[in-house]
Amino acid sequence: MSRSLNKAVLIGNVGSDPEIRTIGTGTRVAQFSLATSRNWTDQAGAKQEKTEWHRCVVWNSARGSGLADVVEKYVKKGEKIYVEGEIEYRQWQDKDGQTRYTTEIKVKELMLLGGRAGGGGGDDMDSAPRRSAPPAGPKAAAAPSAGKEEFGDFPGALEDQDDDLPF
Repeated sequence: MSRSLNKAVLIGNVGSDPEIRTIGTGTRVAQFSLATSRNWTDQAGAKQEKTEWHRCVVWNSARGSGLADVVEKYVKKGEKIYVEGEIEYRQWQDKDGQTRYTTEIKVKELMLLGGRAGGGGGDDMDSAPRRSAPPAGPKAAAAPSAGKEEFGDFPGALEDQDDDLPF
């Protein structure tokens, strides 16, 4: 069986505040541009830079995941973010009958990479990804034993094997 993969992973800066709209079914969608840049030195020794702009679209999922709501609340112009999704090509007829084309990143995951709340991103020491703490309580304590049962058919899979590491 042949498999295929359509996956885009981008880290860049948001070009403008996201546009949020609600479509006829009540589903919310957020749209924003994301800039990614690359730098190099040409053969003459001059520094070069090229910026690519990506159109990102974020939908609230049918499962109740409100990723578009998260974008509306936390993503602002200039923020450094990580997005993961798939590339989608669309075409349509404009009001003059011309065929128009667009390429979009249909965002499935998003992570804010900026530092301080409201800080607008940046490349300082505070630019570690914002993540929530792992859950505390009885469920968290039970997780390691559950993992051993799950991988029970792999001998030594979760045992301490530091002496086998090549570094």
